[in-house]
Amino acid sequence: MSGGGTLPDEVSFTHLDEELFDGAGATKRDLIDYLDAVQSGILPGLTDRPLSVIRVRPGQAPFMQKNLPKYTPDWVTRAPIWAEASRREVSYALCNDRRTLLWFANQRAVEYHVTLFTVADPEHPNYLVLDLDPPEGASFAVVVQAAHLVRQALTDAAMAGAVKTSGAKGLHVFVPLASGASPEDVAAATRAVAVRAERIDPELGTTAFVKEEREGKVFLDSTRAGGATVVAAYSPRIRPGVPVSFPLAWEDVDQVVPADFTVHNAAALLDGADPWADQMPPAQQLNADLVAEGHTIPIARVQAMHEGKRRARSRRDS
Repeated sequence: MSGGGTLPDEVSFTHLDEELFDGAGATKRDLIDYLDAVQSGILPGLTDRPLSVIRVRPGQAPFMQKNLPKYTPDWVTRAPIWAEASRREVSYALCNDRRTLLWFANQRAVEYHVTLFTVADPEHPNYLVLDLDPPEGASFAVVVQAAHLVRQALTDAAMAGAVKTSGAKGLHVFVPLASGASPEDVAAATRAVAVRAERIDPELGTTAFVKEEREGKVFLDSTRAGGATVVAAYSPRIRPGVPVSFPLAWEDVDQVVPADFTVHNAAALLDGADPWADQMPPAQQLNADLVAEGHTIPIARVQAMHEGKRRARSRRDS
């Protein structure tokens, strides 16, 4: 293994030279070697956070795994969390060490998605996150422009964030928070940042949750709050070439595209550094005006649900 020396006794690998998935252009060995090489960067973002992974088995469609399977080794740390939607307790993994990371890699866990809170303090998120998603067929440049809108909205509120590629088509802006912010206030502030960014250039960005209403604009997604998850920095994605979610300096964001960073080259580009940690601003208090404004903004998913029901009623009546 390239990043951490000898293999832990409890982990063994199989089928290393099989392609990860159709069109991956990478093998399971490539995935394992990459994750081992970047373990010092990816593990801090995973530690003590309930983990959802997206796995891909040969000949099968990718699937998200939250509940740990019965064959999971005893040494994998678990966090039992009640899932209200399914009315059952889900046994989430906590990926806190190298051997757990490598065990997941051998299970063909390609993507690593975590909560915005730790198990020690689930009532207080550590981050405010905006997910910027381009319209179909648009260039990455429009997402970059939208990220600068978000940065301006944050600056105007005396706040600051770090940016990374999502590893797919978009960008993530993370704002680290001081302890004590409630999930409701973080969600409200996230909505307010998105609306303020939209207000700066309504021809570029939109907060419309329903895709048909976005009119070819970048979606400023404020729904990564509460119990939602977000892909971790340095996580690979199930895309051709296996790109990874890669941290960027704000001054460099205009000069790259997500496909520039893959399991084949990202570790070498990092060369042992951790730009995600280096570029993350200090934890900060939520801006009170953002919180107050956000509580007046409807929750996007709820608003879309009500609109969907209204349209369904209208179709029935007609």
